[in-house]
Amino acid sequence: MRVLILGGTREARELAHIASGERGLEIVSSLAGRVRAPSLPEGAVRVGGFGGVAGLRAWLAANEVAAIVDATHPFAAVITANAAAAARISDVPLVHLRRPRWVERTGDRWVRVPDLLTAAAEIAARGERVFLTIGRQGVDAFAGLDRHWFLIRSIDPPEGPLPPRHELLLARGPFTLEDEARLLAGHRIDVLVTKDSGGDQTEAKLAAARAAGIPVVVVDRPALPEGAPVVESPERALKWLRDIRTRRG
Repeated sequence: MRVLILGGTREARELAHIASGERGLEIVSSLAGRVRAPSLPEGAVRVGGFGGVAGLRAWLAANEVAAIVDATHPFAAVITANAAAAARISDVPLVHLRRPRWVERTGDRWVRVPDLLTAAAEIAARGERVFLTIGRQGVDAFAGLDRHWFLIRSIDPPEGPLPPRHELLLARGPFTLEDEARLLAGHRIDVLVTKDSGGDQTEAKLAAARAAGIPVVVVDRPALPEGAPVVESPERALKWLRDIRTRRG
């Protein structure tokens, strides 16, 4: 049974690892190709886009894919929507693998917002020195804020215009609590902006902000398409694949 894993996340790599040793499953992982020197999963890998819903449908048919695991980043809304549409039209079972959301704890000073433009408006009254940790996409939502200074951290250089006053820090997690605390203190950060990516690789910044009493603007995840199940771990995704294989006989 050939399985397409839409990947790029740690969960996708973990699933490829445990599923590759599963009898009766042939795993193909797909990466968008937007990150330089990505961590590659075990097994067969394809890199690049599919060409929208029509292109993905054609690829599924040509490669006789029997099931899809959407294990993309929680904010990869376009490929998630395309995958859901292609799976529905092609009658291919699909499951979304999503790490749990971050949970606010005692001492946190969070404000949740629906999108990046709202986040940009929200920081106006919360200080002038901003730690921006939203990845390389969407930084242009803050480009018009000339009163603020930004420490922008991402794996690869951001796309589009940047705020006029900024420092760019290219780094890949995981990050330790001690390192994040030094970063906040050393750059005199007033407010942290992050997407609710979940997971423990970049969660230390939230603990550091909590300890320092720094407010955090948290951008909520886009809603998942309706109709497909959602699991929160590679092990649960593998169980789903086993169930599909059993039903196929």
